[in-house]
Amino acid sequence: MELPTEPAQKGSAATPRPPLVREVLLVAGLFLVYKLGRQLATGHTAEAFTNAHRVWDAERFLHLPGEGSLQSALLHGDTLVHLANTYYATVHFPATAAFLVWLYLRRPGHYVWARRVLAAITAAALVVHLTFPLAPPRMLAATGLVDTGQVYGPTVYGASPETDWLSNQFAAMPSLHFGWALMVAIGLIAATRSRWRWLWLLHPLVTLLVIAGTANHYWLDALVAGALLGIALAVLRPPRRAAADTGGPAARELEQEHERDRKQPQAQGSGGESGGGSAAGTPQPPELVGAGR
Repeated sequence: MELPTEPAQKGSAATPRPPLVREVLLVAGLFLVYKLGRQLATGHTAEAFTNAHRVWDAERFLHLPGEGSLQSALLHGDTLVHLANTYYATVHFPATAAFLVWLYLRRPGHYVWARRVLAAITAAALVVHLTFPLAPPRMLAATGLVDTGQVYGPTVYGASPETDWLSNQFAAMPSLHFGWALMVAIGLIAATRSRWRWLWLLHPLVTLLVIAGTANHYWLDALVAGALLGIALAVLRPPRRAAADTGGPAARELEQEHERDRKQPQAQGSGGESGGGSAAGTPQPPELVGAGR
């Protein structure tokens, strides 16, 4: 019954690892396009604030929980809000880069898939940034929220969008902080076997609480990011876990198990024909072999 799957299993360790230099350039290009593409959407101040009022009103219409209640919990102590700001400022890029590096080294097949998914949602996000500029809730007076980055620090944004040459502060929707974090969790769950792998979902969960609590994003920013990721995952399907392990320990162990499964029926059949086994043709337990010597 296992024969139909044998060809796939024999090729399970055949996924080649992409050339390192090419992948470094591709990933660096992805991050560069992300940064430069956001710069193309700078300006449009009036439109960004008009859209912000629309998003805020839409959240109230949908009865989504107010971001203010979450921020109030953060503001109970300076330490908690400082940790949230630090998480927002320092985890986004390093976590995604570490995720890609690990996949490249240990799961090449999953690496190619994850890189394509990240590129797809980043490209889609840039289109939304260009067509729907959006001021974050920390800029919208109607929200009553505090710009925790400016008040408590650290912050990755300048005090004024007009003078911020490093980032586009009107690119709130979708939240790539959340979209990338969710992809990191999904990618690690798909590429690993540990029963604890579902704990990786804590990364996007914490990211969601941080981006909303620090007033850098609306809930809808995360929902749109999740929807874009869902579309990308529906189009770009992950490889089989075994097929993505290029000669690693997991792949070798899997191949050894299948090799033992293939040899076992042969050993049983040969034992019955020669009469060296039991009357039923089944091999004796290892501990009984040679017991009369």
